[in-house]
Amino acid sequence: MPVPGSGLAKGLAVTLRTMTRRSVTAHYPDAQPELAPRTRGVIGLFEENCTVCMLCARECPDWCIYIDSHKQTVPPPAPGGRERSRNVLDRFAIDFALCMYCGICIEVCPFDALFWSPEFEYAETDIHELTHERDKLREWMWTVPEPPALDPAAEEPKELAAARKAADKAAARQRAERAAGAEGDA
Repeated sequence: MPVPGSGLAKGLAVTLRTMTRRSVTAHYPDAQPELAPRTRGVIGLFEENCTVCMLCARECPDWCIYIDSHKQTVPPPAPGGRERSRNVLDRFAIDFALCMYCGICIEVCPFDALFWSPEFEYAETDIHELTHERDKLREWMWTVPEPPALDPAAEEPKELAAARKAADKAAARQRAERAAGAEGDA
């Protein structure tokens, strides 16, 4: 039969034992947390790579990406060529009040214009201020870490091997032409 008050004594023993241990709580604003290398914080925009293809906005399940653009005529690259038109980005904004951080927009971007930034301190006092325009998204791009290094034991991509082979052939052809030109001069 349990002794009356033994549960209270056990509870107090646990309390005293925990009070004597050192605290493991990190005091957040003073001590920054140790983040994993590829932490998902906020989405950064590398504006130079954006072609305004709208894939990110179309695939977003929350419809939280807003893109505006206009067409601009570009002069021909060579004389006698024809003028071309291209899309120019006017507005790129993400409403982080709606975003569920699924990363679909980053995955579908064919031109690597969107990246995960480990930045996580972007709280606002008003929910309407959570729509960040391209200037703020561009700022976060500089906090994006370098991609992990390729495995040294991995096979070289076929595209690189083909490009290297073509460059070697062109260099060999140039050496042969120079040698033939040197013999012709002598």
